[in-house]
Amino acid sequence: MALFNLSSPGYKNISMATIPENPLILIDGSSYLYRAYHAAPNFTNSDGEPTGAVYGVVNMLRSLLRQFSTEHIAVIFDAKGKTFRDDIYPEYKANRPPMPDDLRGQIEPLHAVIKAMGLPLIAISGVEADDVIGTLATQASKAGMPVLISTGDKDMAQLVDENVTLINTMTDVVMGPAGVVEKFGIGPELIIDYLALMGDKVDNIPGVPGVGEKTAKALLTGVGGLDAIYDNLDAIPALGFRGSKTMPKKLADNKEAAYMSYELATIKLDVELDSAPHELLKTEPDTDELTSLFGKLQFRRWLSEMLDGSDGKIVADEKASEPVEKKVVAPTIDRSGYETILDEVSFKTWLDTLTAADVVAFDTETDSLDYMTANLVGVSFAVEEGKAAYVPVAHDYLDAPEQLDRDWVLAQLKPLLEDPAQNKVGQNLKFDMSILARYDINMQGIKYDTMLESYVFNSVVGRHDMDSLALRYLEHKNISFEEVAGKGKKQLTFNQIDLDVAGPYAAEDADITLRLHNLLNEKVESDEQLKSVFEDIEMPLVPVLSRIERTGVLIDSMLLSAQSTEIAARLDELETKAYEIAEQEFNLSSPKQLQAILFEKMGLPILKKTPSGAPSTNEEVLQELALDYPLPKILLEYRGLAKLKSTYTDKLPKMVNPSTGRVHTSYHQAVTATGRLSSSDPNLQNIPVRNAEGRRIRQAFIAPTGYKILAVDYSQIELRIMAHLSGDKALLEAFKQGKDIHAATAAEILGLPIESVTTEQRRRAKAINFGLIYGMSAFGLAKQLDMGRNEAQDYMNVYFERYPGVLEYMESTRIHASEQGYVETLFGRRLYLPDIKSRNGIRRKAAERAAINAPMQGTAADIIKRAMVLVDEWVEQQETGRVRLLMQVHDELVFEVQESELDAVSADVRRLMELAAELDVPLIADTGSGDNWDEAH
Repeated sequence: MALFNLSSPGYKNISMATIPENPLILIDGSSYLYRAYHAAPNFTNSDGEPTGAVYGVVNMLRSLLRQFSTEHIAVIFDAKGKTFRDDIYPEYKANRPPMPDDLRGQIEPLHAVIKAMGLPLIAISGVEADDVIGTLATQASKAGMPVLISTGDKDMAQLVDENVTLINTMTDVVMGPAGVVEKFGIGPELIIDYLALMGDKVDNIPGVPGVGEKTAKALLTGVGGLDAIYDNLDAIPALGFRGSKTMPKKLADNKEAAYMSYELATIKLDVELDSAPHELLKTEPDTDELTSLFGKLQFRRWLSEMLDGSDGKIVADEKASEPVEKKVVAPTIDRSGYETILDEVSFKTWLDTLTAADVVAFDTETDSLDYMTANLVGVSFAVEEGKAAYVPVAHDYLDAPEQLDRDWVLAQLKPLLEDPAQNKVGQNLKFDMSILARYDINMQGIKYDTMLESYVFNSVVGRHDMDSLALRYLEHKNISFEEVAGKGKKQLTFNQIDLDVAGPYAAEDADITLRLHNLLNEKVESDEQLKSVFEDIEMPLVPVLSRIERTGVLIDSMLLSAQSTEIAARLDELETKAYEIAEQEFNLSSPKQLQAILFEKMGLPILKKTPSGAPSTNEEVLQELALDYPLPKILLEYRGLAKLKSTYTDKLPKMVNPSTGRVHTSYHQAVTATGRLSSSDPNLQNIPVRNAEGRRIRQAFIAPTGYKILAVDYSQIELRIMAHLSGDKALLEAFKQGKDIHAATAAEILGLPIESVTTEQRRRAKAINFGLIYGMSAFGLAKQLDMGRNEAQDYMNVYFERYPGVLEYMESTRIHASEQGYVETLFGRRLYLPDIKSRNGIRRKAAERAAINAPMQGTAADIIKRAMVLVDEWVEQQETGRVRLLMQVHDELVFEVQESELDAVSADVRRLMELAAELDVPLIADTGSGDNWDEAH
């Protein structure tokens, strides 16, 4: 009985090989290892240790175990050291490079994971994995035991018989005896002869010169095995294959090599083993060990499965042959020390403890994630790992005295929360600060934030939310919100949740926060530069962002509504034009329908395909097609306008807070790799500025009566940072003299006086100036400037001749990034590049481009953050209402300023922003003002 349908999609079923129930599965671990190493992403954990090969092998093993149900299994690896084949032929495998260091270090953890999965692991000194597999397969076959060998090694075909089947899970090929004939043109009994004649360049088996696949097949089918061939050399010319007449001499001259090759290619079938095939039994996984290993390797999805209880055994999915019982795994942290406080005496005892603590872990529970409307439902805190408390204050089903009064609790906590000397730690404390502000508490003493500690330590290691951090660093799965509140439309808000589950959930938040802080703060403080980024940039920014968010920005909803109507009319026009060109109606937003129209009906060239093989209709493809065809141009305009309408002109009016009459965005400190802030609801960073429609949206961001919008942004900040970091003399001098840097670049490259540079020449220089920041190649420059690649390369060559410091900086940055695995900003922010040593050339090149850009973009991010802290401190000292900081967008700060104070405020803000960093070139901030944001910038 076959365990799976070999004729189903995804399997190349060679000659209907049948895999019977419960076979002995022999897995070629060494084959898996190298395939995973060369195919898997260049994963590392937070300590920089490579993990990609481990992940790849374990992933393949999990997949195989889902495919086949068996009791008997083993994973076989090559052991360290030489084998008997090296004694036969010292040059055996001499062509192979030594095992890469980043692979060698993964073998030990891989073996540990396999053993913890309950899979027997075998590695025998003096022989190869093939020999162990061959011995086991032969013993099992003789005993009538079915065998399935999982490998990508063609040599294993010699082992196939009526009981032994091969499966290559990478190519989905299953091969029995008939399959060997179909693939190689010979039976399994002649595979060794086949390998001996052909040799093997990879293993450095010499074979017979001039014998390839076709010749070997002709010899073996026409004469027989190696002995028969050498007994009948005279019969070979009559076979009539190309070169048959000269082949006898070649064979005779290389007889010794042929027989040695036969010996080298023969899989040994009598290795001394400690276990017989029937003794190779899969056992229960060691869940504790797997949890620990997945935690250290930071395989977060699998770790989450373990802690969920879904991977105590290999759980069946839609491909599995039968369901498997789940085994529940207990959380790694004891929650018995948590308590829920319902009386004043207990609360005051805790309050005394909090007041005496060096650091208080604090968290709020609310009925919403909207910081402008959420109501406080409870607070939790911890000062010692494993000891935490939750104080409910607004659960709907509890009445006094069942829960403490919210106003009383907050009055008791207010002195503690507003004490700048009382250090607090939280996870995303900006949210808690904003919630407390609604209850007239100005939270101070915000000393630590675990989200930011993780982000500063390694911004690209993964997400920085509490659940992810607990899995990554504590190997613990938090109680999820869905576990206590449910899912979907029936999900409860926190005020509706029963205390039996709400209490432990909330207390755990505080406990985990404290535990994460104790671990992460040590990592950050161990490096002075990281410590400085955390203490001098990120943490001071938390209250600044909270104030900006709560201030909000005024918008003209009527203007946006009018714009929506106009855009809708234009979209209708574009639809009509598209229908006329296509000669039929279709959905302009449907990739599938676009593929049919553009590539099937209209026959436009296919420039790129999706991973599934379908013609791509992404923006890059449409932009290129739009150069020559009208419909793609219409589609691009349609997409851009539709996105503006749905994201901004339709949505912004609905986002106005009814209490403030303003729109309030949310800024995120721990999302981008480089340190730049991002924003959402609405996303202020993505409002287009280079087209008329985008600028019109900015017109809707207005100043109230008696005020003006003031926009202050850094002039060419990343180019200035490039000049500073590279130290290029010509670039530094151009900035110091206040020249138009793009015109100055054109003048340098073309050897012209700066006043003679044309608009087109300046445009080209601007393209290369900014292109180099992003690591643009000559190909990319050629595409952008619509010139030949050679011309673009010449242009770049002259640029580097004029600015040799820039080239030196780029080259040295690539080298340092490859050596260290990261680059740094001017202020010490560390930007890791996981793919900088990738064996995938595309990934590696992308990482190299990022290495060049990241220090500039990251330094620019650090500078604007430092400026925000300086400016906010100044704003807080001003008379109420004189000036308000409204928004941060890229390198720009946007303010609301009393009209009478505009000139003075502009001068002060410009001065403060220019003090945010000291570079070898002037740091220049430009100001603009108006009744709306578009006028100001």
